[in-house]
Formats: sequence, C-alpha cells, structure tokens
Amino acid sequence: MLLWPFDLLLDLFEAFWAGNSNLVVQGATGRDTRRLAEIHAASFHRGWSEDEFDRMLAERNTLLQVLRMGSNVIGFAVSRIGADEAELLSIAIDGVHRGRGMSGNLLVTHLGHLAGRGVKTVFLEVEENNRPARRLYERTGFAVVGRRERYYRQASGEQLNALLMRRDLS
Repeated sequence: MLLWPFDLLLDLFEAFWAGNSNLVVQGATGRDTRRLAEIHAASFHRGWSEDEFDRMLAERNTLLQVLRMGSNVIGFAVSRIGADEAELLSIAIDGVHRGRGMSGNLLVTHLGHLAGRGVKTVFLEVEENNRPARRLYERTGFAVVGRRERYYRQASGEQLNALLMRRDLS
C-alpha cells in the first residue's frame, strides 16, 4: 500500500494536467542519451556523459525515465534498484522549464513505477544547502535520516555536506 497524502496527490495531479497535458513520463531509450547528458551537465557540477547514461540503460537494476513535452526530452529521473530498496541517483528538469511543478510530477510518477517493481523504500542524497531540491523531496514524503560531512566537492574545492533522505513506499 502506498502512503501518499491524498491532498498532495490531488494537488500534483491537478498541477500536472492543468496546462501540462502534453507531458508524458516514459522509459528512456538510447536515442535520449545525448539530451540526458546535456540536461545533467546543465544541472550539476559534474555532468554525466552519454556513455554513462548508455551504461545505465543497459543495467537491469536501473530505472531511467524521461519527461517528454511533445517529442522533446525536458527532464529525467534515474534510480538503481536492489532487492526491495532503491536509490534515487538523479532527477533534473531542463532549466527553461524549472519552477512549474514538473519535477514533483516526474518524481511522483517515478516513485509509482518503483513501487510497481516491488520497491518498498527509496533513499537519496541531497546537498544540504540545496533548498529547492530539499523542498521537492520533503513535499513528496522524504525525510532526513542522516548526514554525510563534506560529501560533495564543488569546482572551487569547497566541500559541502549531504543529507541522506528516505521515503517508504509501503
């Protein structure tokens, strides 16, 4: 049984379909890897390459989904599954489309697919000062369960803390 607050689901559903009816979440393909690498590089300090996305697509224990607006990939979510747990490795929306609630809809859909594969618990790490990401995760039911000191290294050499978050799906 999924533990989703009904009001949150209703709000996300309405936000997704009101004005976003041409959005669809689907499995990524090899044709998407260049665009995925572009979105990731624009979103994170160390972007992943096309080859890294190709390898993830080939792994049976990885769920890599894209958010399409029409025929254009504008976001993605990727998780690695082990037994009944998963780790959300990354989620990103193209910068032009951020701030419209799309990441929440993508994440909720992605979590639903993980639950459908038997995943009961999802973990993730987020940079402690990344307020937008933390709000997204908290809104979708994740809670802080730990902290990793100096986990992330910035281009400047500065080391930042990571929060470990968890979301139960059952």
